[in-house]
Amino acid sequence: MMGQQCPKRLWLHKNRPDLKPEISAGQEMIFARGTNVGKFARQLFPGGKDASPINSFHYRESVQQTFDWIEAAEPVFYEAAFQYGGVMAALDILVQKDGKWYAYEVKSSTEVKDQYIMDAALQYFVMTGAGLEIDDIYIVHINTTYARAGELDLNQLFSIVSVKEMVLKLQDIILSQNEEYKQVLELTEEPVKDIGPHCDEPYECEFKGHCWKHIPELSVFNLTRLWSTKKFDLYYKGIIEFRQLPGDFVLSNAQELQVRAQKDNYTHIDISQIKQWLQQLEYPIYFMDFETFMPAVPLYDNSHPYQQIPFQFSIHIKESPESELQHYFYLGEPEHDPRSEFIMQLIQIIGGKGTVLAYNKGFEASRLKELQTDFPEFAVKIDLILDRLVDLMEPFQNKWYYTPEMNGSYSIKYVLPALIPELSYKNMEIGNGGVAMAAFEGLINMPDTAAKIKIRNALLEYCKLDTLAMVRILGKLQKCI
Repeated sequence: MMGQQCPKRLWLHKNRPDLKPEISAGQEMIFARGTNVGKFARQLFPGGKDASPINSFHYRESVQQTFDWIEAAEPVFYEAAFQYGGVMAALDILVQKDGKWYAYEVKSSTEVKDQYIMDAALQYFVMTGAGLEIDDIYIVHINTTYARAGELDLNQLFSIVSVKEMVLKLQDIILSQNEEYKQVLELTEEPVKDIGPHCDEPYECEFKGHCWKHIPELSVFNLTRLWSTKKFDLYYKGIIEFRQLPGDFVLSNAQELQVRAQKDNYTHIDISQIKQWLQQLEYPIYFMDFETFMPAVPLYDNSHPYQQIPFQFSIHIKESPESELQHYFYLGEPEHDPRSEFIMQLIQIIGGKGTVLAYNKGFEASRLKELQTDFPEFAVKIDLILDRLVDLMEPFQNKWYYTPEMNGSYSIKYVLPALIPELSYKNMEIGNGGVAMAAFEGLINMPDTAAKIKIRNALLEYCKLDTLAMVRILGKLQKCI
């Protein structure tokens, strides 16, 4: 599968694993989620034997164990391992029924993606090549329409889709690619392969830091609102830096501003537009930020797989331009549905008047509307918040305020250090939403130890900085006029 994305990725994976960066907290969460979903899927076929090796160096034993159980006609086993033609494949669930064998590959995704079919085609190729006749092969994935009500209903949680017809059509391709990738692995030097859209499709390659090291920190790849294909068109013509852009290259107003600001070290401030935007704000101002997590397997009644569950908020309040800053917060416990307490405390703190300020308000607005649906008893009071919601991102998204340090982005992670360099997410234990999401989910059933307290404190500090950043950014805009 790595070779299909990029032969160079496959070669580096085998020969230069030292070039891989440390696995991020977000990636660890994805791996853990996949493992968790796989364990639940096993309950669809309970009582099976597990052929998992003790580690990745002991698959030979797993292959032998698998065939011993096949000979014994065991009805169900997990991580069945097969080897054929120098290729090893492990299957999530293998089931024998009425003398026929059925293969199930479990994915934590919500649909059957093209790469999953290719993956299943490889497994089918290896299993049948090793001598096992497979009557059908399925992809098991998450069904997002399932709403939990009491105990988990696994038959509703999962969708099981036969992919045998598509898998059979790919067998010749699998055969030729296997031979091609074996030749890649025999190379003594790294294959020559330029960067391209394949670096992120279907997944971001872990070797981007190695393959993209010739690309400067600021390049045409940072051009705002430009399609990826057009960025690579420029790159393939040898145009990497802004100064290399040809004079006849058509830029939008936002792109032209970005290029000019970078070339001339120029800060653009549209006083008129900022002043007009500021006039809509009414004190008290509530600076609001939410954190959410998205469990693949719904933990709470009246929730769906991958639903955004708000578990934390931070609110800074300015009663007037001269008043002292107040701070309020909420942080739930993952063992209990945090949503009702979240919204009750939010309504109590925000009250019925004044501007509610968010950065990228679409996120907070969507979560509030979902809470209206799930908890209709709060619908009217949530409407009072939605009616007062204003987006602090707007002046930066529209480039009414733009500096070269923003690097073409209007994300708060770029805007904050550009405007308020003394505030930063860099050295925080939790420094972005993905890590916060993983940290909260990791608290499930964690005992009340120093480690748990440390994680909760880090979550509080991160969310608090988000709203404090908004306070300081608004102050900067006010000083402009």
